[in-house]
Amino acid sequence: MSSSFFSKKKENPKLAKKGKNTAALKRKGDGDSGGKSKLRAKKPNSKHNEEISSDSETEGPAVPRKRQSNEDYDYDETPQEKKLRLAKLYLEQLKEEEEDKAEEDLFETDLIAGRLQEEVLEQKGKLQRFIAKDLIPPDASEIRVLRGHKLPITCLVISADDKNIFSAAKDCSIIKWDFESGKKLHTIPGGRKGTEDRHVGHTAHILCMAISSDGKYLATGDMNKLIMIWEAETCKHLYKFTGHKGPVSGLSFRRGTHDLYSASHDRSVKVWNVDENAYVETLFGHQDAITGLDSLSRELCVTAGGRDRSVRVWKIAEESQLVFHGHEGSIDCIQLINEEHMITGGDDGSVSLWSVNKKRPLSTVKKAHGCHGDTGLEQPHWVASVAALQNSDTVASGASEGCSHNSQVQLWKCGQNYRKLEPLFSVPVSGFVNSLKFSSSGQFLVAGVGQEHRLGRWWRLKEARNGIYIIPLKRKLPNPEEATITE
Repeated sequence: MSSSFFSKKKENPKLAKKGKNTAALKRKGDGDSGGKSKLRAKKPNSKHNEEISSDSETEGPAVPRKRQSNEDYDYDETPQEKKLRLAKLYLEQLKEEEEDKAEEDLFETDLIAGRLQEEVLEQKGKLQRFIAKDLIPPDASEIRVLRGHKLPITCLVISADDKNIFSAAKDCSIIKWDFESGKKLHTIPGGRKGTEDRHVGHTAHILCMAISSDGKYLATGDMNKLIMIWEAETCKHLYKFTGHKGPVSGLSFRRGTHDLYSASHDRSVKVWNVDENAYVETLFGHQDAITGLDSLSRELCVTAGGRDRSVRVWKIAEESQLVFHGHEGSIDCIQLINEEHMITGGDDGSVSLWSVNKKRPLSTVKKAHGCHGDTGLEQPHWVASVAALQNSDTVASGASEGCSHNSQVQLWKCGQNYRKLEPLFSVPVSGFVNSLKFSSSGQFLVAGVGQEHRLGRWWRLKEARNGIYIIPLKRKLPNPEEATITE
């Protein structure tokens, strides 16, 4: 009984460490059992070897040397302790995953908040992205020229996705171009005077055009007092608007809608609903022929009053207007930079920056494109067109050099809060710069150039060629970061 009892005690390696009395009893048991005890002494080692390779880690191998107490704790982990340890690891992993997810959600929230903030600032007219500091002049070889019109180009627009350019000219034709390849996609030929009843299209010089922000409608206006509405995708004729009593000199779609504003030499501004093919209302106020018009997303438009030397902001819903003065000559072109600021150019050679909250210009550059003529009889070069990269600090102006074919497109940097105009660089072109437009991406500036001024035939430059100049806006860095500031 005793030898059997002591042999079972031997199977437990922990009791082997308990002292001399237990060791003596083991040796006595070994003496009684003889050779069989040797076999029994080997079995525990075999049993422990099998247990090491099993899933259970509750027991460790019998080691004759002394071990530290912490090693005993590591090797003697019970199933319950193992479950608890694994549960803690799992909870830590879940916590890390939740923290990572929370960081990603916070980043997305910040990104969305930033975009919403930009939209709010854009609506308030206080968004100004600084990109002018990164612009550098392009090489002459990088400027593409598209030719297709027989007479001087008078106006052009770029689709919102920057895929197409629409241009019109004094030859009464309209051409749709592929921006990337420079190929003609559609041509709407002009008709001769007296063929209005049977010709689908314009039969008089086209002075202005506009495209809706969704790219659905294209509108064109001519010297014949007509406004034509086209399907921009197919260049199919849709409607004809009549009502103006003079040449239609300005067109603009309100952004995000199909409301169309038109200006005319009859000194009026009209509002149309293209979806309904309907006339809405007429606004009066200018004392001379209106030479330009522009609008953005607000229910208002701005106009240049030509010889009455005024700029007017029309609040359509209130049927009211604000009057601004600052130029010394005829104001021939106007463009909104954002909802609160605009740029104008005139035949006095000056370029002016305005705020809709100030009756006088914030900044004016006189003789912006230099002068021509004999000494003592110098005359400034007319500013025939202006353009603005919306919600940025970059604008451009185009000059009509009169007696010289060395015209130029001048790029300008607007100072902080649009308080100053600083020249960046100029791009030489040959002819009258009758129209300027920035691409939505800000990667290109497109100029419509002709042998004559778009509003008349005071000069004709035979050396010039009618064409569309695509000017790349190169950056100093391949991927410049646009900094946004607010007032």
